[in-house]
Amino acid sequence: MTDTEHPVVPDGAPAVVRGEHRTLPVPDGLEGMRLDAALARLFGLSRTAAAALIEGGDAFLDGAPAGKSDRVSGGAWLEVTLPAPAAPPSAAPEPVPGLRIVYADDHIVVVDKPVGVAAHPSPGWTGPTVVGGVAAMGYRISTSGAAERQGVVHRLDAGTTGLMVLATSERAYTLLKRAFKEREVSKVYHALVQGHPDPSRGTIDAPIDRHPSSDWRFAVVAGGKPSVTHYDTVEAFRAASLLEVTLETGRTHQIRVHFSALRHPCVGDLTYGADPTLAARLGLTRQWLHAMRLGFDHPDTGEWVEFTSEYPSDLQSALDRVRAES
Repeated sequence: MTDTEHPVVPDGAPAVVRGEHRTLPVPDGLEGMRLDAALARLFGLSRTAAAALIEGGDAFLDGAPAGKSDRVSGGAWLEVTLPAPAAPPSAAPEPVPGLRIVYADDHIVVVDKPVGVAAHPSPGWTGPTVVGGVAAMGYRISTSGAAERQGVVHRLDAGTTGLMVLATSERAYTLLKRAFKEREVSKVYHALVQGHPDPSRGTIDAPIDRHPSSDWRFAVVAGGKPSVTHYDTVEAFRAASLLEVTLETGRTHQIRVHFSALRHPCVGDLTYGADPTLAARLGLTRQWLHAMRLGFDHPDTGEWVEFTSEYPSDLQSALDRVRAES
């Protein structure tokens, strides 16, 4: 395929604006990875954007059309036509109600994220984002990272509340990304899960990858990415347990997936098997999961800094109802 030749677009399908055509061997370090994950890693795309590119016929392995779940081999010849760079936004970023700045200086911004806010823009998401909200408050974000994730060194699900740190300088971005990768950051969550995990204190060591039949969910699967979650019961109730959870790894949906696999899903987490009757009784419309403490070495001073966040009103109300029923 040349730079000017593209698959025919079926009648009625939206036109795709294509950008740079790239041809290169697959690095040995990506051996065995799914093609969509490999493209995301190589070109700084989101996993969704990489899958859309493949499904649009813009990715070939050794000259043959490839599927997003195809496994790549080191040295295989990859041809890909990347999406054109996104046009700059036509309007100024809008403030995000409920997004609170906990701490800010010339290198970092620590925020307390409300429910219903994504970490950064992504295909299919039309709601508010932390990146946009911070920009609307006048803070400069580091330009490092993929275009839609600039300054973002870790993420919370849209339905998970609590503490996030963003880099506002290039040095901070580099050092914080390294700290998260090397597990030098303290991330503490509180989760209200159904039932009573046995033992009451333990470690879940189970690999996670995309769900084999639902690409928008994740699951414990053989051959997935190593994932380790530690938990300790803070308080036990008749129908649920309040846990303090720490992570060694930071996989997407890790806490939600691990406790669902133990048959103790987060209360209200209907995506991962929670009881809808219990969720309705407690007035919950999302998972009971909150990033309540975050600590790390400050990227400028090197001093340890730590921040805490109180439960938001919907989680506190649900917790009060669980206590009252016990």
